[in-house]
Amino acid sequence: MTASENITSRPAEMTQLRQLVADDLVQVNQRILEQGQSEITLISDLAAHIIAAGGKRLRPSLTVAASKLCGYEGDRHIGLAASVEFIHTATLLHDDVVDASDLRRGAPTANAVWGNKSSVLVGDFLFSRAFQLMVADGSLDVLQILSDASAIISAGEVHQLMVSHDLGISQAVYEEVISAKTAALFAAACELGAVVADKPEWRAPLRAYGQALGMAFQIVDDALDYQASESDLGKAIGDDFRDGKVTLPVILAYAKADDAEHQFWLSSMEKGEALSPENLRRAKELLKKHNAFEQTLQVAHKFADAARDALAGFPASAAKAALLEAAEFAVGRGY
Repeated sequence: MTASENITSRPAEMTQLRQLVADDLVQVNQRILEQGQSEITLISDLAAHIIAAGGKRLRPSLTVAASKLCGYEGDRHIGLAASVEFIHTATLLHDDVVDASDLRRGAPTANAVWGNKSSVLVGDFLFSRAFQLMVADGSLDVLQILSDASAIISAGEVHQLMVSHDLGISQAVYEEVISAKTAALFAAACELGAVVADKPEWRAPLRAYGQALGMAFQIVDDALDYQASESDLGKAIGDDFRDGKVTLPVILAYAKADDAEHQFWLSSMEKGEALSPENLRRAKELLKKHNAFEQTLQVAHKFADAARDALAGFPASAAKAALLEAAEFAVGRGY
């Protein structure tokens, strides 16, 4: 596969990873369902709505796979994988409110059904559940890893809010934002595997793997927002454009734009005039004209390569093969 290929033309799956974690993930999902319950009906209903939407369960799968890579045979990783998913789910609830999103994973968002206030408060509840699971594990290392990740994610979301409409931001600033808001949880999810296995020497390489993998995933996500089919992606295409969110494809196209194109991007992204289908079509044309998709994928491949390199010191195993496959999936998927 080359970075120049169209994202949506390359099928990619994570068969090895799914098979590796299947039995453990049943237990993780059960823990998630149990901990998502509350005597407050609205909490249970709203939490069940977003949990049932599923998604790839990638982050908890990484915790399970990293634990297996380190030879762990206990069950601490089950609760921690659930904690990781609760943190992720809470951020999704908050993100959908901030972005005023109506669709996620092919279903109405919680805020579209119950409103913004309920979504924010239940997101806070899920964060609390995540911390209860961390404390129940009893490890200060676990608590530090996941609490640090939560703080980094929150700061990253605020940073994104500050620069999201700014066409003057650099690729470096963009990468700083996604490193915090997305990659930090990938890194934490993977590092937990070494902690539960009591393999401190493997914490750094697993963290590096997760960080690079998370970067690749987010960068491809940002390209898919302009290229994927809505049915595959499970959300409205062009949401980032309509929200005026400046992502890497736009940064790269804007850097090569002529004066007229500069004005188009400014009026669309900074002045909130991006709502029409015609403007989205024009944006796609300009991204294609300036090879923004190809360049974006090249950056994603760089991070996927870094993720693979981080695993070089681990002996061959089914878990290593599954994690290497995840790096391939990150840059080869259409959803």
